[in-house]
Amino acid sequence: MNERAIRTREHSAELLEKLGNQTAVIGVIGLGYVGLPLAVEKAKAGYRVIGFDVQEQKVAMVNSGFNYIGDVIDEDLRTMVDAGQLQATDDYSFLSKVDTVAICVPTPLDIYQQPDTSYVENSTREIAKYLHPGMLVVLESTTYPGTTEELVRPILESTGLVCGEDFFLAYSPERIDPGNKSFNTKNTPKVVGGVTEACSKVAMELYRHVLDGEVHAVSSPAVAEMEKIYENTFRHINIALANEMAVLCNRMGINVWEVIDAAKTKPYGFMAFYPGPGLGGHCIPIDPFYLTWKAREFNYHTRLIELAGEINNAMPEFVVQKIAEILNRNKKPINGSTVYILGVAYKKDIDDYRESPVLKMIELLQERGATVWVSDPHITSFKYRGRSYETVELTEDRLKESDIAVIATDHTSFDYELIGRTSESLFDTRNVMSAYTKPTNYHLL
Repeated sequence: MNERAIRTREHSAELLEKLGNQTAVIGVIGLGYVGLPLAVEKAKAGYRVIGFDVQEQKVAMVNSGFNYIGDVIDEDLRTMVDAGQLQATDDYSFLSKVDTVAICVPTPLDIYQQPDTSYVENSTREIAKYLHPGMLVVLESTTYPGTTEELVRPILESTGLVCGEDFFLAYSPERIDPGNKSFNTKNTPKVVGGVTEACSKVAMELYRHVLDGEVHAVSSPAVAEMEKIYENTFRHINIALANEMAVLCNRMGINVWEVIDAAKTKPYGFMAFYPGPGLGGHCIPIDPFYLTWKAREFNYHTRLIELAGEINNAMPEFVVQKIAEILNRNKKPINGSTVYILGVAYKKDIDDYRESPVLKMIELLQERGATVWVSDPHITSFKYRGRSYETVELTEDRLKESDIAVIATDHTSFDYELIGRTSESLFDTRNVMSAYTKPTNYHLL
């Protein structure tokens, strides 16, 4: 056995032993929707966890046991913090103390719809300052295929340490679905792609000790990176198809929701996706365009992905046009009318409004001279393009005073009986009113 193989085996054996006896110290960079739930689960598994974040407010909230993520149980966070299993810091020198570290930072698009990997790069450079033999680095942020080996690896190897021998590197995509009552960080299956076989082995062992979901190995980080984007592109394209069907059915006078319900009676070959006011969140509206950008390097044009993006991005404008048509039938111009938007979060029962199509709807309505009220039981205030907004409480008086109410997000806690009984006009973009009283002037997307 050569020197390199001996070194790899020694570092691997040492880390596997630490993972097995729970003496490994685990780091998580980025304490947002992905990082904080992961940090809590790792702490609950018996490891000492250090969470890193550049936002001092998040660090202070975690260290005081105050939870700000809906998918984390308040008591779990408090218990782990009080027990000393979990701490947060903005001092990256503590990376010198960790045996493994996960990168869970944002990967947004810039103004040119190109990947902004600056958060990943900055996090990797901080790790490189404190990289030590036997350390495992796992990138979890969604990104284009090749990021782990083309971006992260060279930064880490600039230290002189060799990937797969001195340290271990893998990609394991996050699969967070905010608000999902059945699947969460703990029980969702994991995919792991290591740079080398040894990298995959130690990364898989980490997740097997922390999570209940199955851990699946793939042959490389690029496969795992592509797998994640494929997941979200699948939804992106199928939602676009549902939205296009909704626009066409609207022109033809056909109820698209009834069409979908009929189609899903087929026990094979069909999966139901539903239309809505547009796409939101941190994944589906963004991730497919990482692939579109990367494809250009290989002289390939991802026509289907880009067309789906055009369809989904056009839905807020379609919804606003429908609002104008409904008001016009009531002999009211959109200019000067009060439009009451119910829900600003991008999906039901969460407080996340990132990339929410409702934001664009509000902007378009205000550009046309409408007065816009917004109610959301999970969000008290929000910002869009430098402007701040306050939400209002849903009341009978506001429903009566508005010219049209629009169900944009189907939160469970909305009083739909009140909404249906009180609204002068109601536009339902989520098909949530089927079981409730509907006003005479009721319209469905």
